[in-house]
Amino acid sequence: MSAHATHPTSYPDVNAVLHVLLSSVQAILGNHFIGMYLYGSLASGDFDQSSDVDFVVVTADELPDEMLLALRAFHAHIATSGSTWATELEGSYIPQHALRRYDPTNALHPHIDRGGTLGLEQHDSDWVIQRHILREQGVVLAGPAPYTLIDPVQPNDLRRAVLEIIHGWWAPMLHDPARLDSRGYQAYAVLTMCRMLYTLHYDTIASKPVAARWAQETLGKRWVPLIERALVGRHSPQSKAQSGDVNGTLDFIRYTLGRGQQFELSADGDRA
Repeated sequence: MSAHATHPTSYPDVNAVLHVLLSSVQAILGNHFIGMYLYGSLASGDFDQSSDVDFVVVTADELPDEMLLALRAFHAHIATSGSTWATELEGSYIPQHALRRYDPTNALHPHIDRGGTLGLEQHDSDWVIQRHILREQGVVLAGPAPYTLIDPVQPNDLRRAVLEIIHGWWAPMLHDPARLDSRGYQAYAVLTMCRMLYTLHYDTIASKPVAARWAQETLGKRWVPLIERALVGRHSPQSKAQSGDVNGTLDFIRYTLGRGQQFELSADGDRA
């Protein structure tokens, strides 16, 4: 499949920014361009007005310095266009050979965060999960179908990635919870715990709303109010989180760590 999507999402303002992004990147990259895809919330089904716009550009190989400079200048320019979504772009430029499967020794790629500057960034193990979403649910803006570019992500690999994220990113937050003071990040943390627990149980990825409802129905009444407030709070990212919700989120992280231990993998890939 080779495609060039005219209306890739149901959000006209987002589509307008994506049209500029696609046409400009194609002009800069020329023959280095293989394809452009949406992943994240626009692919998994939980996009809303507080979301960012996650994209991946697949390139024929590593990009020369002059193209990186041109891309950096373009992203700086589009951020001043006046479009709200132009400052919400978050994406990576990944060579075709590196996209095929996640390799931590070949994971330094050009990347831009929402509101940031394009630069080289090391992709962590969460990109195992992002590859799965991109392969199975990715929205094609231009180029071949993503399943032709990415090997299937095995259930054990998804579980390993989730466990690494729990231990590597969230466990340290128990000792330094400053990020959770933000209502938006606190809500994100709660909903991320729901998604990770869902993946550990079912070996697949669910959107935040789907994982949250499953968690409310499955994990016990203790967590229902916290999750419900997170579903609401993610729409007010700039406000300050309530101290009770911060403490509740830390307890939920501890709970997720404990449940994660039940899914630790033995050497042969079976659950312990």
